Amino acid sequence: MSAKAEKIVFSAKIRSIAMSENQLAEEIERYLSGEMTKDERARFEVMRSENTDINRKVTEHKHFTNLIKQYGERLELERRLNAIHDEIDVHALEEELMINPPFIVRLWRNHHSKISVAASIAIFAVLCTLFFTGYLNNREVNYIKLRGEINKISKKTNELNNKVNNLNPVHANIVNPGNFRGTGFAISSNGYIITDNHVINGADSVYVQSTDGKSYKAKLVYSEPQTDIAVLVINDPAFKTLGAIPYAFKKAETDIGENVFTIGYPRDAMVLGPGFLTANTGYQGDTIAYQVSIPVNPGNSGGPLLDSKGNLIGVIDAKQTHMEGAGFAVKSSYLLKAIQAIPADSLKKPLNINSKNVLAGLNRVQQIKKMQNYVFMIRVYKQ
Repeated sequence: MSAKAEKIVFSAKIRSIAMSENQLAEEIERYLSGEMTKDERARFEVMRSENTDINRKVTEHKHFTNLIKQYGERLELERRLNAIHDEIDVHALEEELMINPPFIVRLWRNHHSKISVAASIAIFAVLCTLFFTGYLNNREVNYIKLRGEINKISKKTNELNNKVNNLNPVHANIVNPGNFRGTGFAISSNGYIITDNHVINGADSVYVQSTDGKSYKAKLVYSEPQTDIAVLVINDPAFKTLGAIPYAFKKAETDIGENVFTIGYPRDAMVLGPGFLTANTGYQGDTIAYQVSIPVNPGNSGGPLLDSKGNLIGVIDAKQTHMEGAGFAVKSSYLLKAIQAIPADSLKKPLNINSKNVLAGLNRVQQIKKMQNYVFMIRVYKQ
């Protein structure tokens, strides 16, 4: 075959291939746009699965058409953004705000929908720009930068938390740390508490803290300076009612020599004070108090005094400074009289005294476990 004939044949093959490529592109377009019939689509999918070159071209064509579509959408979004921007008339609004600054609220009410749409379109346009410029494809680099920034913020946060904790070492639940401390005990499940009058005298605010560290605001309901008795009530919305009071008031006097004990807060943790009753009168023969041989410290003031059966026989009042190991407690009979003397209009909720003792028959460890949730640390804040 001559060279001229070979050239003609080669040109025919080129045209045939080009025609096949054009036809394939048309078929791919019909396939992606859903214009094929069911049978045509089935045949094309079989051909696509058998021919990796055709499958690659379908994928590339789909990606290309998506890019064209996204570019068109971007142009449309920019057109809408410009139209909204022209409608808002930013310069006129700026002049109005400079002259009448208080009308900014009216501006927002009149134009907030347009401004919201404009902001949304602007954000979307920025994301599209980032996509087409390839910025979002640098995910690994951006991730490393973001992780570094997060680590810096986390480190700064931890340093700040450490500084705050060092400034406030007291338990987080305590609202006021207080500058004086005593003890108190519940006489009803709805938050009425007994303590000594000298503990809360002159207080600007009073808080009671339970054995689990929770602190509640309290207020004075009634006080008797002559017997050094004060009645508080918890008026904190976070307070939940207690269960039934496990101890009961003993109305008769207790005999000398009987084993007694108290629990209170001479320090941050609850402390047991065991001992025995040494006299039926208090300091200088005071008949309203007992003398007890118990290690009494300032934080014990206002704590309950109980006999071996768990009956409440008094409230710890004071320590005799010149008699080692000697303390005093106001008798429970005077405590009951003080409760009965509370004016009715001072009680915002009923005050019902428990008459059943569930501590009798239990050993000391069991008794303390039963009553520890009813004994509170009293924290007083004074100017």
